[in-house]
Amino acid sequence: MKDSSIWQPWLRETGLNKQHVIIISPATANANNGNWQTASRWAGFLSSSYDVSVMEEWDDSHCDLMIALHARRSATSLARFAQAFGHRPILLVLTGTDLYRDIHSDAQAQASLQLATRLVLLQDAGLQQLPPALRAKACVIYQSAPQPPDTPRVRADARFEVIMIGHLRTEKDPLTFMRAAAVVAPSRIRMTHIGGALDAALGRQAESTQRALPQYRWLGDLPHAQTLEYLAASDMMVIASRMEGGANVIIESVVHKVPVLASDIPGNRGMLGDEYAGYFPPGDSTALAALIDRACKDPVFRTILSSQCKERSGLFEPARERAALTSAVRELLAVT
Repeated sequence: MKDSSIWQPWLRETGLNKQHVIIISPATANANNGNWQTASRWAGFLSSSYDVSVMEEWDDSHCDLMIALHARRSATSLARFAQAFGHRPILLVLTGTDLYRDIHSDAQAQASLQLATRLVLLQDAGLQQLPPALRAKACVIYQSAPQPPDTPRVRADARFEVIMIGHLRTEKDPLTFMRAAAVVAPSRIRMTHIGGALDAALGRQAESTQRALPQYRWLGDLPHAQTLEYLAASDMMVIASRMEGGANVIIESVVHKVPVLASDIPGNRGMLGDEYAGYFPPGDSTALAALIDRACKDPVFRTILSSQCKERSGLFEPARERAALTSAVRELLAVT
């Protein structure tokens, strides 16, 4: 069911010649997840040149170009738009669940791939997931995060702070983080998880783990700005996901100079590179705990991770993302 109350125009300006771009984001601001951050940021990038609206589902309004996030969840809007305006372009952004699950088994997601004029991947390893015939219409746009102020970190104590950021759902694999908390060795380690319980059973497990382990705490869903404050004060960030399209939290960690420990999955390799030293096998809490222990005890290891993250930072600059996005949009609108 459509709900027009969940969308708003972004910085709408008067002007008879402005083309209208609609961004379909199944995630809204209340979801506070990576897809919403992408939709919000891209709306800001495009708003100086186009009349931009963000909505959860297409409301049949005039549109010169549709940008849709998520092949399966945006499939209905995308199909209706293609039927109504078959000659107008569609730019489809493929998420982690698209690339590493849905496009291989879901008919709606597969139909979206065919209807899209251009496919956008958020890291280059995702190209291998596409059928060879569709790779020619795909491009990679790395996401970005603004550079934070270069201020010293404020510490209340000498704890080694490890953070995981992501809603509690199976794809993010929060259980591996919880189980690692039970076996990390140094007593000064504290492991903090920020994210809402989208899966009630995982929420109950987080509460149980918090009661049982003083080194683990679950803070629930927090505003993005507050989450970044916790991230900036951390020594290490963990991403334990089973699938990722191009995680915003990796970018935010890199720009905040917080090294990453990442599950060894294609989406994370596409962000951090094949040579990155901080990978652990997906779901392996013992291996994750060993990496956390090593990072806590070994400053040389931390320096290696920090240096490797810094080497990737150029990919995640806002000017680079803005240029790639605006170039793709201009190209698509020029041929309509």
